[in-house]
Amino acid sequence: MAGADFDTVAGHNGAVPTYRDEGVVLRTQRLGEADRIITLLTRDHGRVRAVAKGVRRTGSRFGARLEPFGRVDVQFYVGRTLDTVTQVESLDAHGPDLAGDYVCWTSGTAMLETAERLTPVEKEPALPQYLLLIGALRTLAARTHDPGLILDAFVLRSLAIAGWSASFADCARCNAAGPHRAFSVGHGGALCPTCRVPGSAAPAPETLTLMGALLSGDWASADASDPRHRREGAGLAAALLTWHLERSLRSLPLVERA
Repeated sequence: MAGADFDTVAGHNGAVPTYRDEGVVLRTQRLGEADRIITLLTRDHGRVRAVAKGVRRTGSRFGARLEPFGRVDVQFYVGRTLDTVTQVESLDAHGPDLAGDYVCWTSGTAMLETAERLTPVEKEPALPQYLLLIGALRTLAARTHDPGLILDAFVLRSLAIAGWSASFADCARCNAAGPHRAFSVGHGGALCPTCRVPGSAAPAPETLTLMGALLSGDWASADASDPRHRREGAGLAAALLTWHLERSLRSLPLVERA
């Protein structure tokens, strides 16, 4: 494993390897009467699934810390199938900041699902994706930009990190200087007249400008965009994500666009 060194703790059958990392809780699942399976995206170990024993009991020491959106410092010991959480310290609890705002909550939920889907291999380091996620959640909790714009920026940048960066100006096939009107999700973005394929969309030029701004971090341009171009851009971002994942996100239909 990359990242934190292994320590050992005493177990019934000898020393048990342990490791420590920080991560964001992406999802929780019930296990038995009192336990949960926690899915985290960690700094050094990528996506990790681990059992948190007894966290559903009222007297649990760290159950409230292992909720979606929380950034935690966590220690695991290595199991045969799933690792087990042994210690947890809260670093950032974004859940309470988002819970009172439906638009922020659903946008954040879509971010968590996106991060999980784009890290398909467990314990494969994914530091850029982790840093992008914690930055997006902080921005969302601070409400410095429209939640829908933050979500779309996160989706586009996550795809870029995964190797699927879309082009919103130059031609995605021949690199001819843009802007171009045609756009093909399957061919990676904008297409020049020569490379245009049947079935290409023709989004508004302002929509492609907005998406380029979200990808590059030009928030001044993004914040000044028109709502109709934001809606069209959101549809293209969702289409790009669905194309590359070969499935749609469960959470995206729940996102309410302001």
